[in-house]
Amino acid sequence: MHLFIYNIFLFLYSVGIRITSLWNPKARLWRNGRKDIWAELHKIAAACGRPSYTKTSAGETAGSGPSADKAPADEALGDAQQLIWMHCSSLGEFEQGRPVMESIKQQYPTAKIVLTFFSPSGYEVRKNNSGADHVLYLPMDSKANARKFISILQPSLVIWIKYEYWFYYLTELKKKQIPLLLVSGIFRTDQPFFKWYGRLHWYMLESFNHLFVQTERSKELLSTIGFTKNVSVSGDTRFDRVVQIAEQFKPIDHIEQYCGDSPVIVAGSTWPEDEEEMDHYANTHPEIKFIIAPHEINEEHLREIEKLFKNSIRFSKLPALFSPSPKPVARNRQLPSEKQVPNTLIVDNIGMLSKLYKYATITYIGGGFGDDGVHNVLEAAVYGKPVVHGPVYEKYIEAVELVQQGGAFVINTALELEKTCNDLLTDTGKYQVSCQAARNYVYNNKGATEKIILYIQENRLLTS
Repeated sequence: MHLFIYNIFLFLYSVGIRITSLWNPKARLWRNGRKDIWAELHKIAAACGRPSYTKTSAGETAGSGPSADKAPADEALGDAQQLIWMHCSSLGEFEQGRPVMESIKQQYPTAKIVLTFFSPSGYEVRKNNSGADHVLYLPMDSKANARKFISILQPSLVIWIKYEYWFYYLTELKKKQIPLLLVSGIFRTDQPFFKWYGRLHWYMLESFNHLFVQTERSKELLSTIGFTKNVSVSGDTRFDRVVQIAEQFKPIDHIEQYCGDSPVIVAGSTWPEDEEEMDHYANTHPEIKFIIAPHEINEEHLREIEKLFKNSIRFSKLPALFSPSPKPVARNRQLPSEKQVPNTLIVDNIGMLSKLYKYATITYIGGGFGDDGVHNVLEAAVYGKPVVHGPVYEKYIEAVELVQQGGAFVINTALELEKTCNDLLTDTGKYQVSCQAARNYVYNNKGATEKIILYIQENRLLTS
């Protein structure tokens, strides 16, 4: 019965995507990105030394077209290269898995890494610059697709990041006895695993050779449903990733000039609810520079932000504001006066947010006024900057712990936002304590990647 309901969900999801793609750009990317997936996968398999499918008498590649549910028997790999398949739901999970991927590359330089995404927000951003050897969408879960995908790719090791459990893929990997690891897993009592109807999800968990979880609480919850021997607390690989980003920091053109000597509030991953809490503060405090990096950067949203923040400029127009004089000599450089520089900078691109926090006096993390909750607080805290966010954050353990340790502050209204920021800007002692608490929290929790790589080495998962 549970599998029947799951199949109905898959069917309705596919139909919903097809319909929604008629007007929704993200749904259209999701659908179009999977159109030539099997041809692309064959090319990847060939590039990685995987045996190709045999040809049918009709000249059609086996495993495609009408016979897709009849995947061919696996051929011997022989001297084919080690291939690691890493799956991420979206961009956030990719950043979580990236330290593991890069460490594998260092330890096993001849191995090939195939990275899959389910969501366009991950694939479209990282398809050309991820560090993986190959990047593609994951086909929709089904018995036929899972058999076909795994039979073509024939991975040596599979790494699943954090969550997003697809029944047919996971159980097919178990059936073929391919090592499968969960990295940075997080478990809560409201998840299906811990409900009376959670048997299907238990089957999925049973497919993993090892579950690396973020917290002791997650480990305890898994023990209540019988998972004890193959679970260990490694921590969250995002700590390793944000430390890596901070320690490899490179300046962003024109940002330092823009900030000048002003206090700076960098607001990252903001939604309209966050921006509406912040606009009055920015409009009435021209002496403070605000850098707004919205979660969505479509033109309509950018224009709405410009309406809210009266004295603003887009990042794409910043170079013209600070263009050099004809003579490239420092003392002849013509910089605009403070009155000419807008006090709000709207970031209209994706990819620089994690570095922008370096320039902040105070950071604000968006999402805390929406149902899904606050976004990544670690990207800001690693620089030793106080973090401010909205009230919805309880399901993110790192946000909870950062508040408890004094590195972050929760606000419920625009008035609280202004008071909190003004207190931090005027009370040097409070500010320094918060800065130190934020940085210490991140650095004291790094090291998850090393534990995962050690497990791979000790269990010879990538040793032929």
